[in-house]
Amino acid sequence: METTALQLLPVKNNLIGSNHVIDTHAEVIETRRVQSPVTTEIRRTPFVEANTKDVTIHHLTNECVVPVFSKDNEITISHSNFIETVWNAAHNFFQGESISEPDIRVSHVIKGRIPEAIHKSVNQLLETDKTIYYERMAFCFEIPTIYEDIEGNRLNLSIGGVRAYNHENLYSKKSAEKFKVFIGFKNLVCCNLCVSTDGYKTEIKAMSTTDLFKTVMELFQLYNPARHLHLLNSFKDASLTEHQFAQLIGKSKLYQCLPPKDKKLLPSMEFTDTHINAVAKSYYNDDNFSIGEQADSISLWNVYNLFTGANKNSYIDNLLDRSLNATELVHGINKALHGDNQYRWFIE
Repeated sequence: METTALQLLPVKNNLIGSNHVIDTHAEVIETRRVQSPVTTEIRRTPFVEANTKDVTIHHLTNECVVPVFSKDNEITISHSNFIETVWNAAHNFFQGESISEPDIRVSHVIKGRIPEAIHKSVNQLLETDKTIYYERMAFCFEIPTIYEDIEGNRLNLSIGGVRAYNHENLYSKKSAEKFKVFIGFKNLVCCNLCVSTDGYKTEIKAMSTTDLFKTVMELFQLYNPARHLHLLNSFKDASLTEHQFAQLIGKSKLYQCLPPKDKKLLPSMEFTDTHINAVAKSYYNDDNFSIGEQADSISLWNVYNLFTGANKNSYIDNLLDRSLNATELVHGINKALHGDNQYRWFIE
């Protein structure tokens, strides 16, 4: 398909329900842009897998109840309203670009009954007697007209978010609610998420969808995709020997057992033993990012994707934090290969 250089110049947008105007003019960047969206969809693996299932926006809107703050019965921002707010912000900021439908994953279902069914036995319950909502929800949608290619892997610009009611105090009066939103890239080979520091809001506190919309627009303005892609591209130009990779795996396991005073001296490592075991297994067996039969080293691009691939087995509420940690870890190791001391412990 024909491609052209894209100059991405976000426009000024008026916030819905507010007179405040955000100047979203950002640095001109160049990436690739397809003239029309891809029409053939290939069924991909989910962007997060552990303990989750796929649902539709219709299901969240019409078949799920919305929790309230118990002391004043004020309603929370629903999962569907969260998704729609970020979706609307993306359409406002990236005007003229193709935006895909969101992939939605949920976990930790909370079941209930309507008042009329309180005294029914379980085997007498009708579907109309039941209520549900999901404690945790993650979504992601792509902008396939903005992409880059790294080592034969297509990366589409992607936007998504996480909502976890277990991080809210629903037993109190209404207060600011917490959300996580990112803008980054998704590797279409494996649907791994690539998250950077300036493209991730680890905690957005919002009282309304108007507050949420405003903060998401600010995140889009601050994100620098050119810098993010430059960082990801640098991973393919560095590599680890088998000895260094073995050190990384072993030190990552030791990290969990370090005394607190020693752990404070090292950069954060948020991957658990389960994740590290998955990385080690994929080092030999992954279809796309393993070391290969004839190789004596593995590129940091492959190492990065082994970590982001293992992260897909995280619970929803930890997914984006570990995605960012994978970027910081591999970037730090890359610097350690060139003499920096901060991450040297992990590979020596």
